[in-house]
Amino acid sequence: MTHRALVTGGSAGIGLAIAKKFRSLGYEVHVFDIAEEALKARCAEIGATGHVVNVADYAAVEAAVKSIQEKNGPIDILVNNAGITRDGFLHKMTRENWDLVMDVNLGSCFNTVRALVPTMRERGFGRIINISSMNGQRGQFGQTNYSAAKAGMIGLTKALAQEVAAKGITVNVVSPGFILTEMTGAMPADVLKTEVAKIPAGRIGQPDDIANMVVYLASDMAGFITGATMSVNGGQYMI
Repeated sequence: MTHRALVTGGSAGIGLAIAKKFRSLGYEVHVFDIAEEALKARCAEIGATGHVVNVADYAAVEAAVKSIQEKNGPIDILVNNAGITRDGFLHKMTRENWDLVMDVNLGSCFNTVRALVPTMRERGFGRIINISSMNGQRGQFGQTNYSAAKAGMIGLTKALAQEVAAKGITVNVVSPGFILTEMTGAMPADVLKTEVAKIPAGRIGQPDDIANMVVYLASDMAGFITGATMSVNGGQYMI
């Protein structure tokens, strides 16, 4: 049986690494993103199918999921990776920046799960993996919106895991620490060095570190793991 995976925010960074890893293992991969040019180029490189979808738009997600499943077959693996930041002190934060981060980072999880869980329940199988953040576990100065959204993903995961466990569906969180992406790679060298010094493992994380955990949770080997938060942070934050 060919597994069919949907990865949101998969045109760069961690999402791209996840999509690429699934493809290397023979999965059919669909990617949702709004960065149309990057999406087209990256999906062509790895052999995935890109869909320009605003994951914060419930109707758009619902329509795209319906189209894929009608044309290609059921999606049995969902990775909610899409996320943005709009950092700032809470006492200066605009309602727009609060809503935008909550809608993209947390609201998108509801949108995709709501679209996919009914068919997963019918088939008696599914894997849902939500990409949260170390900052959703510990909080982060200047990121009340981002931390709240990422913490919300953990709560959603635990509740949903209880609802669907008897239907053969697992729901888990991967919580990355400091990972080298285009965004972190653009940081000043001295700042980057300071951040790496905080990591007991002695190195910055790579996108593949997250992708490896995701494909494990999607596999049959992880069939008895659900409602869990898997920290992948080199020991920077331990709970």
